[in-house]
Amino acid sequence: YVAAVYEHESILSPTPAAPVERRSALELMGRNLDIYEQQVLAAARQGAQIIVFPEDGIHGFNFTRSSIYPYLDFVPHSHSGKWNPCREPYLFNDTEVVQRLSCMALKNKIFLVANLGTKQPCEHWDPRCPPDGRYQFNTNVALAADGALLATYRKHNLYFEYAFDTPPQPDYAFFDTPFAGKFGMFTCFDILFFEPAVNLIRQYNLKQIVYPTAWMNQLPLLSAVEFQQAFATAFNVNILAANIHHPTLGMTGSGIYTPVKSFIYHNMESYGGKLIVAEIPVITADYKTNLEKTTDRVSEKGKEQSPPSFYAEMMYDNFTFVPVWGEKGELHVCANTLCCYLNYRRAVLTDELYALGVFDGLHTVHGTYYVQACALVKCGGLSFSTCGQEVTDATALIDFQLWGNMSTPYIFPLLLTSGITLDFADHMGWKNNHYFLSKNRTSFGLLTAALYGRWYEKD
Repeated sequence: YVAAVYEHESILSPTPAAPVERRSALELMGRNLDIYEQQVLAAARQGAQIIVFPEDGIHGFNFTRSSIYPYLDFVPHSHSGKWNPCREPYLFNDTEVVQRLSCMALKNKIFLVANLGTKQPCEHWDPRCPPDGRYQFNTNVALAADGALLATYRKHNLYFEYAFDTPPQPDYAFFDTPFAGKFGMFTCFDILFFEPAVNLIRQYNLKQIVYPTAWMNQLPLLSAVEFQQAFATAFNVNILAANIHHPTLGMTGSGIYTPVKSFIYHNMESYGGKLIVAEIPVITADYKTNLEKTTDRVSEKGKEQSPPSFYAEMMYDNFTFVPVWGEKGELHVCANTLCCYLNYRRAVLTDELYALGVFDGLHTVHGTYYVQACALVKCGGLSFSTCGQEVTDATALIDFQLWGNMSTPYIFPLLLTSGITLDFADHMGWKNNHYFLSKNRTSFGLLTAALYGRWYEKD
């Protein structure tokens, strides 16, 4: 099927914390929706059957709970297919934004997924009802090619979004299409958690995901395109990921991903939006995913002396590293219960320092979640203290096999190359209770090769 995602440089309110009338809120959102309208038309002309827009693309961000209120639409939750906002605008008040989105879908005969702010009145006897008498949600809507509202999803894992409430239970949101079957839906930070993302995919055996996001890139392990691809690979799904484009805030990185191929956009240099259109295969067969552990024992071969280990901070976590010296070698490094192993050979010795790092613990900055990671990274300079820094360019071509005795089945294989480009491993998966990732010669210099494990139970 042909899919489209749009990385949108949203027109932002200069004073998001200031109270405004609904009228001026609609005026600002209308300017973003004008751009959406052009992009839906452009995508439809290229044969796209579905288009996905980013999180916060219509209203922007940095609001307070009260200042965002004029920007919120009323959208009935799980009103699947029974309401067509474009054809029945009179059914509910304050639905101007969802009406426009519905009309875009209808006019261009395309499925459309967008993110907006929504409100829902609640009763004082509801113990969770906020003092102002309403819920405010960060919401995705999915609209059919005839404009009907198919599904809504209210973001569960909020990322410092004080304007919004968490829904009482996680939403498991998906919708059906004639061209690719069911699509699941979640937003941004959700991708790092079990609920609802992983549970949704597993319970409903979903193979296509739509993913609006407003993601701030964090190298070496959590750049948007790097993690989006890893997720598609780990769960054997197609992902249509639309990010916001604000390079000054470190926000870029969208793509259409299959488990074996990616069509991506990552651009920190220029401004303006970017439409990606690609034809991808529908995943139907349930291949054995990389999540199933095998149980044979591994034979521990005699480990040679590793070079001295050292500590450095990476992604706000205290990693234990060993330097990757010389043109070839075998290394290992351990922390807590996790041991990481690396066999490597460099094509040409360059004056770049690489290191093999391990972290097995609770990540506590900008969210709390348990990580098990084995990472081969290029350091920022030649001293140990630069390992773990954000690096975007590298020249070293390295053949490697990386493996670890991970305790969780949820491993996201990261493979990032110079200029924030992506590569695919030659082999990966479980063998003898260890997860392996191997690659002969990346196409560009290696930035990061990592096994990023999420041990959800220990969050």
